[in-house]
Amino acid sequence: MKRWQFWLGILISLVFLYYTVRGLPLQDFGKALKTANYWWLIPGIGVYFLAVWGRAWRWHYLLRPVKKIPTRVMFPIVAIGYMGNNIYPARAGEVLRAYILKRQESVPISASLATIIVERVFDGVVMLAFIFVNLPELAKLTSDSGFIGNIQSLAVWGTIAFMGALLVFMLAAMFPQRTEKIVNALFQRLMPERFREKGMSLTRRFLDGLVSLRSPRDAWMVFVTSVVIWLFETGKYWFVMHAFPFQVSFFALMLMNGIVNLATTIPSAPGYVGTFDAPGIAVLAAYGVPKAVAAGYTVVLHIALWAPITILGAYYMAREGIKWDKRMRDLEAAE
Repeated sequence: MKRWQFWLGILISLVFLYYTVRGLPLQDFGKALKTANYWWLIPGIGVYFLAVWGRAWRWHYLLRPVKKIPTRVMFPIVAIGYMGNNIYPARAGEVLRAYILKRQESVPISASLATIIVERVFDGVVMLAFIFVNLPELAKLTSDSGFIGNIQSLAVWGTIAFMGALLVFMLAAMFPQRTEKIVNALFQRLMPERFREKGMSLTRRFLDGLVSLRSPRDAWMVFVTSVVIWLFETGKYWFVMHAFPFQVSFFALMLMNGIVNLATTIPSAPGYVGTFDAPGIAVLAAYGVPKAVAAGYTVVLHIALWAPITILGAYYMAREGIKWDKRMRDLEAAE
């Protein structure tokens, strides 16, 4: 709480919450929550855990060149990472799962973080693909849908950023020796001498985590797995929708999924408060869903995405006897 980034995230969340509640008929919002059929959350949560299992399999696949670890071992670590992202700021869960993997399987943290960054890049590419698939439909909605009108330009710039990052990682994976020479030259110019050896050591371990991208087949497999993961997650959106009195197409929910998850990359309060809700409500409102119903659905969906995996991750973390103590904070700062 002493870091300025934490308070910046709080401020951004408050701005998004303002857009969430502005003009919201609270009485109708309460009615939407009271009349919802919450039994639909059960299959939704089940499909979501299939997506989490898919993430564990994808991480296992990316780490194969470093160490072969079964998916059943990765699943609890991924759940702990989700829990960390949901309750700590700055996506600290990513560092947390890299730390646990090192503790359990002796995988270098730098290599783990490399694969985690690759995961996030592929996730970003898939989210943008979800948006681009629906661009013709989105074009019909942008005229009177608030800040959704900026999504097309956001998708273009986002594509440049994520595809650029993916290209850099793939080139670094395919030409590790050349990458080492470039990084070493940069370190010689920019880094104090006492840190250079440690920096190069971290660079080599980081490059080890990118080995999976050397094979086009492996990179394609990671992409396809990422698409399946996000389709499962969209399946949860679809199940939860049936708890409320509105219907939109699965493609509309793909669009919503892509937009809200891109929005959650913006720094915010822990749990993506506001940055998930405001864009989600705006997308549904653009499809003609009453704002009170859209808000009720989005809030329930957000809680259903947040609570089960956070509880499961907390259980696994308690079972491992891990605490977010000073040593782990020092580790986070070092990495």
